[in-house]
Parts: sequence; C-alpha cells; structure tokens
Amino acid sequence: MAADAHAHPRDLLALFPGAEEERRRLAVPCAASAWTEEEFTLHRELAAAAERDAAAPYRLCFAVHPQAPGRAVETGFPGAGEAGFHRSLELLAQFAAAGSLAGVGETGFDLYDDAFRETEKIQEKLFAAHLEIARTYKLPVVLHVRRAMHKIFLYAGALKQLPAVVFHSWPGSPGEGFSLLRRGIPAFFSFGAALMLNHKRAIRSCAAFPLERILLETDAPWQPLRGRAFSSWADLSAILRAAAAIRKEAGVPGGGEAELEKGTDKNFFSVFGAP
Repeated sequence: MAADAHAHPRDLLALFPGAEEERRRLAVPCAASAWTEEEFTLHRELAAAAERDAAAPYRLCFAVHPQAPGRAVETGFPGAGEAGFHRSLELLAQFAAAGSLAGVGETGFDLYDDAFRETEKIQEKLFAAHLEIARTYKLPVVLHVRRAMHKIFLYAGALKQLPAVVFHSWPGSPGEGFSLLRRGIPAFFSFGAALMLNHKRAIRSCAAFPLERILLETDAPWQPLRGRAFSSWADLSAILRAAAAIRKEAGVPGGGEAELEKGTDKNFFSVFGAP
C-alpha cells in the first residue's frame, strides 16, 4: 500500500475505532497532522506503539490550522483564540527543538469564505511564525491552501530555503506548480480523493508533474470518496489506481501502479525522513 502524505489519525479514530488496525494490516506509512497538544500526544503514542511493533511508521507534524482564526471559540474548534494560537506556537517550537517532528503542518492560508478572509492578516502572522520555525529546525512544511495560491508566491524566497514544501490536496494548476519549481521551491504535490471526484485541475496536474514530485494522501477522515461518510487508509488503493490511470492515459513516466507506488513511497520518506 502506498504511503499517506497527509491524514488526521485522531479524527479518524473518533469515526472509525478500527482505523489503526486497518492501517497496520495495510502497512500504510502516514504523515499525521495535529494542531492541539492532546491530538499530538495521541499521535505520538500511536507512533511509539507502531515502532515497538515494527508496524508501518508514523511521521508527526504539528501546526496551527489556517482555518482556526476564522472559527469562534464557541464552535469547539481546537486551538481557536489568541491564547490558543500562542500556546500552539510555543508547543511547535518545543516539539521541533526536541526533534519530535517530521514536518510543520498543516499551515498555510484559507480564504474560502468571508469568515476566513476576515482573518487573512492573522493567517499571515501565523504563517510567518511557522515558516521561521521550519527554517530554524530545517523541517519541511505541509501547506493547506484554499483559494489562496497567490499568497504562496509572495513567500517564495522563504519557501525555497526549506528542505521540502508539501502541498496537501494540491489546489493549483499545472502551470502554477511548474512556476513554483522554477522559483527554486522544493515543492511536492499531494493528490487524494479529488482525482476521483472529477476535479479538473487536480487531474491535469497529476498527469503533468514528474513522478519525483508526487505524493498521495487520504486526508482521513476529511476527504471521503463518493458515497462514503469519511475517508480511511483503505482509500489509498483506489487513489493509487486513479492516479496511475490518469498518468498512463497521459503517457507520462510513472504510469503503472507499481511504479507510482514505489515512486511516491520514495518521495514520502525523502520528505518526512527515512525508516
């Protein structure tokens, strides 16, 4: 089974108590994103148990989610509010300094609706803080970018100093992706359920990018396949088949499932650290 470049194991376990058994059975390495101390602690426990049992590894990531400023505290969104953001940034620095992180993420920008756009300045401050920690500790970043690709190009100088920049659920066009690479940004483009939901730009991008820049993901549980209530580790096989079919039809290298799985696994461990 291919590696999962972006997921939320705690959220998945809340919906699917058998998720960890499924992940181990399928041998899915996973980059796990968290934005609260409680969530990160659970992910760290899962990672330690997997290491003891020689199961498929976790790679741990942490950041203030870019949607957090647009969510009121009363909604129950973890980490909402200035005090919560400050505490999360402190934790991020602590985790990074202790060598506990494989990446900073997911961070970035979300300008999808009015509530999120009203917090653009706060998102900018948080993003700058995340980039500084990533640069200091030489960590890759995992980016959440929704209706905000124009913002990313403003940070090209900082991003190209990082070891890797992973675009979770790549939202851009092939042209935007190649433009990032030409600017010297070590970008990796991660694809998930969008390939099977007829998202035209994702499909064109998956067909266009070189294999050495592609990752696969579930964003479990938040990007379900059509007809499903949530996404899980088992969805990776369908995502892999869809990506391979797209690339095979386009006639690009890395069009077979086996070659694509091998290549994306190699990219995963190149970004997040070798086993």
